[in-house]
Amino acid sequence: MILLAVRWYLRYGLSYRDVEELLAERGIEVDHVTIYRWVQRFTPLLIDAARPCRHAVGDRWFVDETYVKVAGGWRYVYRAVDQHGQVIDVYVSKRRNTAAAQTFFESALVSHGRPSEVTTDLAAPLLRVIDELIPEAAHDTEQYANNRIENDHGRLKARLRPMRGLRTDRTASIVIRGHAFIQNLRRGHYELGVEADHERLRLAAALAQLAEVI
Repeated sequence: MILLAVRWYLRYGLSYRDVEELLAERGIEVDHVTIYRWVQRFTPLLIDAARPCRHAVGDRWFVDETYVKVAGGWRYVYRAVDQHGQVIDVYVSKRRNTAAAQTFFESALVSHGRPSEVTTDLAAPLLRVIDELIPEAAHDTEQYANNRIENDHGRLKARLRPMRGLRTDRTASIVIRGHAFIQNLRRGHYELGVEADHERLRLAAALAQLAEVI
């Protein structure tokens, strides 16, 4: 029941109260605050449990930042996808500067190795950090070359739109990471749920496998 609620919340454009109502229709009485706590508690556990089953990321990275509102203020979300559509990493920052870009790239490089090519826009912090950390990588900054990651931002924004605002940086980070995790599961970037009878059942089957681990 807990993982069902977490899956619904991260996958669909639902608020916590929406999930509360859907569970009530199934005879499960749970307050929306409890559902919020479930999402915050179990999303990181699911991500960690699935890590050994994750596919290696590609060697072409598309990197960009977008923005979300947290507690009435703007936060910048650094995100990257590879040529196969796998979300590589995300990082929520109060600032859009060289330090934030460097933190994002250092984490991604430690976790996923070094790409042979990186595509970004002409943002100065990204230019400096890539030149410093991965000077051997080809760096593409041509107009429209980064449409892949910009389109992927749209999926995140669509998920965040029904929410009544993110209240803390920690909440924002967990929800945004959880959204990326669910997207990667649905796109087949984990060796999980592969025995599901139908592709549409893959996400549910994957989380059922992870439930046995956590």
